[in-house]
Amino acid sequence: MTAQTDTAQGSVTTVYKVSGMSCGHCEGAVSGEISEIAGVASVQAVASTGEVTVVSATPLDDAAVRAAVDEAGFELVGRV
Repeated sequence: MTAQTDTAQGSVTTVYKVSGMSCGHCEGAVSGEISEIAGVASVQAVASTGEVTVVSATPLDDAAVRAAVDEAGFELVGRV
């Protein structure tokens, strides 16, 4: 099951589940790393739910998202 939806022409929204986030600093770390992936327009991480919503120009490679989340010090569980 994927949580990708076309939100506007040329953009895709994907929601990921990330474990280990517990505060605003965690949200910022994850958002910062994912926002460096080419094509990402916006990232919203919510520690209380463990969900990260990413809007991008095209569907993102899950391996790239996993690497970014790992770099931030957290674990990508998968898509919501």
